[in-house]
Amino acid sequence: MNTSLALATALLATVPQLHLYEAVEPHMGTLVQIKLYARDQSQAQTAFRAAFERIAQIDAALSDYRPGSELNRMSHEAVGRPVHISEDLLEVAASAQQFARETDGAFDITCGALTHLWREARKLRRVPEAAAIDAARRRCGYRKLHIDTARHTLKLDSPNMQLDVGGLAKGYAADQALAALSKLGIHSALVAASGDLAFSGAPPGQSGWKIGIEARGTPLLLSHAAVSTAGSSEQHLDAGGRRYSHILDPRTGMALNVDITVTVIAKRGIDADAADTAISVLGRDAGLAFLRRRPDLAAWIVTKDNSGHYECVASPGFPRDYDRRGCGSSATR
Repeated sequence: MNTSLALATALLATVPQLHLYEAVEPHMGTLVQIKLYARDQSQAQTAFRAAFERIAQIDAALSDYRPGSELNRMSHEAVGRPVHISEDLLEVAASAQQFARETDGAFDITCGALTHLWREARKLRRVPEAAAIDAARRRCGYRKLHIDTARHTLKLDSPNMQLDVGGLAKGYAADQALAALSKLGIHSALVAASGDLAFSGAPPGQSGWKIGIEARGTPLLLSHAAVSTAGSSEQHLDAGGRRYSHILDPRTGMALNVDITVTVIAKRGIDADAADTAISVLGRDAGLAFLRRRPDLAAWIVTKDNSGHYECVASPGFPRDYDRRGCGSSATR
């Protein structure tokens, strides 16, 4: 055996064999699944504990369901004056404001009053009264929210505002869980929080994690990326012969009643999570225009008309080898 071959053989012998481990816990109103490759059960359990604890920490701060959360406290403490906020709330709020500006308010975390109104409407199974929608809209407006990233502060212009970061918190939590795993030496992992997925390095010996976004589509192979899907298939209100999505248009106060499903690929979960919601509100054509201004994002948009005809459109950055079967027509724009 020559010297170089002997050295390569010795190096391979010292590389620890990695094994796949999986765990699921309830967090952020859903089940969060983590898959990771670790040396052994002990390393995997330590990693799972750190990742889930980080997600729980974010949920405790950013939940709009918990009266004492940092997010909800801002509705009272930050009215008319800047209040120092945590790194988590700062990053999420600053990112949300960027999306709000870029979409002219199609994405807006200040519309918690509308979120609560329509959440109650789904329980009661009836569309809110126009007067109630108008009253909730007056308590919204991303221009009334001010984030100072240098001073780590948040300020609200009006009283009785409610913040809702549900449109990007799960993606952010997935990012942070991966970061917690990386600190412990786990560099090949997947975090899935409902429709929000984030990945670090590919599984050993593979080119990426296999991710399916449609029943008939071929899986995508992704690593060091994130995917988020928004649609009305799971959470919706059926009333008056129409289906209203859980996704709201902050500009009108109404829940979306068009059939659109948006899947976004991004480098970060927080961006993919916010973008699929924003594009859903903007609609296909305006959403594609937004994507042309954001080359770091790519999307697969599926719409259905009143006759049941599906159309699938991919933005320029979406993988071109993706199998587009199952749509009446398809295109790349």
